[in-house]
Amino acid sequence: MVAERVPEVVVLPEVGPRWVDGLAEAVARAAEVLEAGGSVVLPTDTVYGVAALASVPGAAGRLFAAKERGADHPLAVLVADVDQALPLLASPPAVAREAMDRHWPGPLTLVLRRSPEALGLDLGGDPATIGVRCPDHAFVRALAARVGPIATTSANRTGEATPSTAREAAAGLAVAPDLVVDGGPAGAVASTVVDATEQPWQVLRVGALSESDLLSDS
Repeated sequence: MVAERVPEVVVLPEVGPRWVDGLAEAVARAAEVLEAGGSVVLPTDTVYGVAALASVPGAAGRLFAAKERGADHPLAVLVADVDQALPLLASPPAVAREAMDRHWPGPLTLVLRRSPEALGLDLGGDPATIGVRCPDHAFVRALAARVGPIATTSANRTGEATPSTAREAAAGLAVAPDLVVDGGPAGAVASTVVDATEQPWQVLRVGALSESDLLSDS
């Protein structure tokens, strides 16, 4: 059964006179929904994602239900910047810091050891590690700066492609989100995911960042 379309849709304005005010309004509404434990379909610099706050009990479970995916497959978190990511990580190696500086904001998700501060986040998968990414998207970074790290996964059912429009992404989920933020057409390639907990790094998913771009990092 396909989820019904969400009646509330916030459309991000194009760059122009309304851009700053429109962005702030969208951030405020999305923050309200997330802090109440809701889920939000949102644009990123790669594909559309569906997001929740892992710090809110039960919120992440809605993402697993929306994708019809088990909690053994972990959620990543999107952050506003490197400074927001570091408290989540247990002494990240210098090479990981260098990769952040080189590829963030951008399509690189780094899986690293969690800090004690992040052990309570409900993300599924291995509770000792966490995938972090700073996307090259002004809305998402502004939202993370306001509410904290955002648990996010691609807005599609497991095994299916992620639609390129916000409304199609929301309609294809098994559980409808509470809010859809429409940022226009999105890409079709997700972020590259790298396990950086040990040397040499292991590429878990090849995405928008090529393996050759990562060779000098690891």
